[in-house]
Amino acid sequence: MEMGCFGCFGFSRRHKAIARPRFRWGGFAGGMSREKLLRPGIVEEEEEEEDEDEDNDRLYNGESTSMTQGDDSDMPSTAKRSEEVLSFKIKNGLICRQFQVKETCKLVRSEDENGNKMINEYVRECKIGSGSYAKVVLYRSSIDGINYAIKAFHKSHLLKQRVAPSETAMTDVLREVLIMKIVSHPNIVNLIEVIDDPDTDHFYMVLEYVEEKWDHEGAGPQGGLGEATARKYLRDIVSGLMYLHSHNIVHMDIKPQNLLVTRNGTVKIADFSVSQVFEGDNDELRRSPGTPVITAPECCLGISYRGKAADTWAVGITLHCMIMGSFPFIGETLQDTYDKIVNDPLNLPDNINPQLRNLLEGLLCKDPKQRMTLEVVAEHPWVLGEDGPLPEFLCWCNQNGLQRDLLANGVDEKTNGGEGEF
Repeated sequence: MEMGCFGCFGFSRRHKAIARPRFRWGGFAGGMSREKLLRPGIVEEEEEEEDEDEDNDRLYNGESTSMTQGDDSDMPSTAKRSEEVLSFKIKNGLICRQFQVKETCKLVRSEDENGNKMINEYVRECKIGSGSYAKVVLYRSSIDGINYAIKAFHKSHLLKQRVAPSETAMTDVLREVLIMKIVSHPNIVNLIEVIDDPDTDHFYMVLEYVEEKWDHEGAGPQGGLGEATARKYLRDIVSGLMYLHSHNIVHMDIKPQNLLVTRNGTVKIADFSVSQVFEGDNDELRRSPGTPVITAPECCLGISYRGKAADTWAVGITLHCMIMGSFPFIGETLQDTYDKIVNDPLNLPDNINPQLRNLLEGLLCKDPKQRMTLEVVAEHPWVLGEDGPLPEFLCWCNQNGLQRDLLANGVDEKTNGGEGEF
């Protein structure tokens, strides 16, 4: 396998101009500010209100996520396809959760004895973040005392936001919920409960609260985290993403802002608002990725692309941020950024660890067909380090499948190692 093949697609020489993408980034066009390049595209932003239920945010950690959609007029709706696949999985019990997400259809707004606002049994602590479509607030359960992060949406607002000819922002939120209902992994944020009262305009996602967010800016020497920490984080990212890919889910917005870190240093992947689900090996997409600076070269050309390969490119961008403290390809405008992503070679310091150089060049290969896969990344010498292979994870749905196969063959699972680890 060739590493760092920057000549792929004829990108070794700078073109005078690259084809403009067929999708748009929230209407900002080529004059998008540099700040916007670091955030996802937004269809529309509204002024933030004082009341937490009037604010709207798209991310667990307070960043806003793309709601824009590519030109899908000549191919089946990815949203419809994702919904069909997810509904089939849920209907047939093909989920990885030992305990299902709690679904509550009654909303009770009240106050505790200290005058703190409450949503059902959850007591408001403080605001975590806000943005375009929801607000994320820290709540404490009055039952078990555990902290939770609650994303609050207005259904009427979501239904007004058009993300495609036949889709609204509500389409994305409902798909996000469906995805989180079927997944369960140590490196993925867990959805605990959904509160959707048909008699109110409010919609809530109750998520596990993860204490910290890793931010590449100003972290460590020259903005980098150091190889040891970066390796630990990358192993968690790869483990979580390989799990998603094995279940035909592409995240579409892997980046530092969507990686939450627990107190013991475990990384959890957050925000599935632009994620897509596919059937079999057909991960062909046209929907615009979540954020301009993590967009893979093939996505910049406005043509169909493979979701897994685009996710893998984003992992490479994230690793570069962890090591260098900066994004490798970023311009002053949207079009300039796309031009750099497609045409510019990856510039790394001469004194960088050779194994790390090989890994970055493999992940950030311009040609998706030659790009390093996550399976190869998981076995890369730099990733293995002194810790060895990534921990194996036998998910609940695969374990159930194994048990069904054993029972179908007349074999008692107790004679084959019991239930195993989940």
